[in-house]
Amino acid sequence: MYLALLVIFLQCSGLYTQERVFTFNTVEIKVQPSVKVKNGAPMSIVCHADISKSTDFQLKHNFTIFKDGKLVFMTVSNKGDAQYEIPMARSSDTGEYECTVEAGGKTKSSNSLHVWVTGMTKPILTAEKKEVLEGEVVKLRCELPEEVPPLYFLFRKIKMNSTPKEKLVFEPYRNFSVVEFSVEEGDNILQFDCFGRRNVKLEFESSEYSNKTLVTVREPFIKPTLNAKPSSNITEGDRIQFECSTVVARMRDIEIILQKNRTILNSVRDEKLLKYSAVATLEDSGEYLCKVEQGRASKTTKLNVVVSELFPKPILAASMSKLDENKELTLSCSISGFRKANFSILRKNSNGDIWLKNSRNLTMRVNVNDTGSYICKAEVKGIVKESRPVRINVYAPVSKPTLSVVSGLPEVVLGKPLRLICRSVMGTPPITFTFYKGNEVKKVVINDTYATFLDENIRPNDRRGYKCDARNNHSSGMKTSNILNVTVIVPIRNASLGSIPYGEVEDGSEIAFLCSVKEGSWPIHFRIFRKTDHDVLLYEKSENADRVVWHKEAMKRQDTGTYYCMASNRANVDVKSHPITISVILAAWQKGIIAAFVLIPIAGAVTLTLWWFLCKKKKAKGPSMEMSGSALATNLTSEKLTRQHNDGDYYTAPEQKGTETVYSEIRKS
Repeated sequence: MYLALLVIFLQCSGLYTQERVFTFNTVEIKVQPSVKVKNGAPMSIVCHADISKSTDFQLKHNFTIFKDGKLVFMTVSNKGDAQYEIPMARSSDTGEYECTVEAGGKTKSSNSLHVWVTGMTKPILTAEKKEVLEGEVVKLRCELPEEVPPLYFLFRKIKMNSTPKEKLVFEPYRNFSVVEFSVEEGDNILQFDCFGRRNVKLEFESSEYSNKTLVTVREPFIKPTLNAKPSSNITEGDRIQFECSTVVARMRDIEIILQKNRTILNSVRDEKLLKYSAVATLEDSGEYLCKVEQGRASKTTKLNVVVSELFPKPILAASMSKLDENKELTLSCSISGFRKANFSILRKNSNGDIWLKNSRNLTMRVNVNDTGSYICKAEVKGIVKESRPVRINVYAPVSKPTLSVVSGLPEVVLGKPLRLICRSVMGTPPITFTFYKGNEVKKVVINDTYATFLDENIRPNDRRGYKCDARNNHSSGMKTSNILNVTVIVPIRNASLGSIPYGEVEDGSEIAFLCSVKEGSWPIHFRIFRKTDHDVLLYEKSENADRVVWHKEAMKRQDTGTYYCMASNRANVDVKSHPITISVILAAWQKGIIAAFVLIPIAGAVTLTLWWFLCKKKKAKGPSMEMSGSALATNLTSEKLTRQHNDGDYYTAPEQKGTETVYSEIRKS
């Protein structure tokens, strides 16, 4: 019975579970009336969940609405829809909206939807002061109360009959901005306004202009007046006086400045009048500026002054501009169309002009030290004018030049350049130097006291001499040096070493070494060396020849070795020969002595050996031999003695031993 009840309960539970099955089909988000809403209009964000259920049962829905990832609305409902009401849409409501629905442990989100609230609220502009002085600043504040940063603010300063001045300010963290405009000279009644701007999806949207704010400007002082007395058109030598004045509301910190070409001539502080006077010169012509400053305020007035010429600049004339020393020079100073003046003649100097004479004319006998620039000055009514400088050059004659080789000796190595120097000890520069090779002009140089010439075309048989000329502006003309003959040194080429006899020489004999070169200028320095662990110099000699012979007597065994020679001349290049090998061998008489010393002991040893052998043999035979054999022995002996010695190295000789004849063998010596 209980088992049956359990089965029925489980079946009923299964049926109930199957009845509460649901699934999300879609979750959608909408905007009413549209995704583009005007600023200030009502707006609704609607979230709708489309759910499929197994049966009709109640299901609680948790709706969450996000704007730009931030939570803005949340509600719980049994219905499949939720609505987020915004009574007055503002630009801050622009953004990406998304809704999420959670029900029965399941969650689903909608796609994002961009909502754009078009238009911005009207900004509010306020000014810190309604009345300011020139030179002060106007502080303005522009605010967009219902907008959210980041925002841009554009301020405008509006003047009558002029283009407005603008200032753009970016505010990343606040919905207002503050700027300052300076009040300049000429500003009277100023108007200011502003507007806001924001960036929506890479597009700029601007608000309408704010209210206009009026600011009144008062002058702290009037524009200055600048006068010249007796007139702005005067003649040089007359005294001119400038007066600059203004009217100020407050004397404190007032300053008046007089300028010409940015140069301050005079200035006063805390006064209403400036005075400046001077004796007029032509250089005083031009534009003068009077400036009044107080704080940031500044006003200026300009005046043009013309100074007429009292007399022209004097002219200095010279009888000659180039002349020889000890000649006479006359300088004359004059003024065109004007004679009544005080004249003086001076010589220019870096440390100050040198006065020569208070006169219109000057005559003097010159020397080289009088070379320089001369001027004359003329003075009328305190006005002094200076002439253009006149250059006078006084020349001393050049001395006879000397020509030499820069390196010292009058010689050059073939293949290397020859550098010559031409000097003239005396003579006023500039001096013109001319170099010759033979009669051919090679180079012309203008210098002070010397000049150089580089000849790179040196030939071994070139016999042409060198010379140089020197001249300047002196009337004496040109001077010529002595002719310089230069020796061309040919470097050593191909040194070789030989010997007689060659290769081998007997001990105690003489040998001759020959060191020679194929080419090279004399004298040539020859050196002969023998190579050991270090090179040993055996012989050296300088010869006016291309070879040298060295006889070495009595060569010894220790002279065996390798020999070479080196040759050099004034080209300072050592040329080395190929090495040769010399062997010192024994002389013939030395070989005979050695042979005698070797063979005599050997012959003695052989003789002793034979003697010992014969003695031993004789003792072995005894006296038993019969006399019958003596006749045969005699015949054999006679036969043996008749043979030639070259039949063998040994021959037999008879020897009588008592009654017996004994035969012995003896080696040829």
